[in-house]
Amino acid sequence: MIGAGTMGAGIAQVLAQAGITVMLCDVDDGRLARGMESISKNLDRAVCKGSRSAESAAESFSAIRTTVRSEDLAGCGLVIEAATERWEIKREIFRSLDRILGPEAILASNTSSISIDRLAAETGRPERVAGMHFFNPVPVMTLIELVRGARTSEETCRRIQELAARLGKTAVEVRDAPGFVSNRVLMPLINEAAYAVMEGVATPEAVDEIFRLGMAHPMGPLALADLIGLDVCQDILRVIEEGLGDPKFHPCPLLTRMVQEGRLGRKSGEGFYRYE
Repeated sequence: MIGAGTMGAGIAQVLAQAGITVMLCDVDDGRLARGMESISKNLDRAVCKGSRSAESAAESFSAIRTTVRSEDLAGCGLVIEAATERWEIKREIFRSLDRILGPEAILASNTSSISIDRLAAETGRPERVAGMHFFNPVPVMTLIELVRGARTSEETCRRIQELAARLGKTAVEVRDAPGFVSNRVLMPLINEAAYAVMEGVATPEAVDEIFRLGMAHPMGPLALADLIGLDVCQDILRVIEEGLGDPKFHPCPLLTRMVQEGRLGRKSGEGFYRYE
């Protein structure tokens, strides 16, 4: 598992809960420590709720090992990358892992918008490259968007489908395209909600309440944007805009300004809402 942030730690947790030994890798020990702390808190919460026994939680936690050396992943049969949503970073990770991993290993990306075909082209194993787009919070959300590239093999898709079932999740297959399905539909909604606030049509609270009460959404688009991270939303919109050549995906100026000001949502303590 590459990346010990919110998504990487969550994916590592669900893998470990399924009885799979996980090697969690990140660039420094501090990031790894924060990721393991997050996993520990999530497991403790599950024990308090009665959904897991203390013994089971301890077994899951001990199944996760950490490293700052990508070379330590050489024996892995599957590596899932959950690094920052930036092409340059993911490209270097895929190039490096392709050299390190055995020939039968699968390389998957948790990317929410970057082309799987483009990543696969950086490797010598395009038939074993696919997208595994998990959703936040990973231990709760049951969907995996399985992104199939032009050269992804049937065997690779089958193995990912089997893994998803083992994790208690459903892998829904889509073709590689900018934003795939989830973000191609979701991000314009978030962007237009931001425009509604910027233009004084409604407050963030009003926008979200309309979607919760009128459309039966569990949370409104702006609260969801805060959960995803406004910087991530902006990056995804830019990738889709470039990929499709469609200006309707250009990030709302309010969204861009909030990111510049460091108001990134829940992870920074303030976005469209304030958080303790």
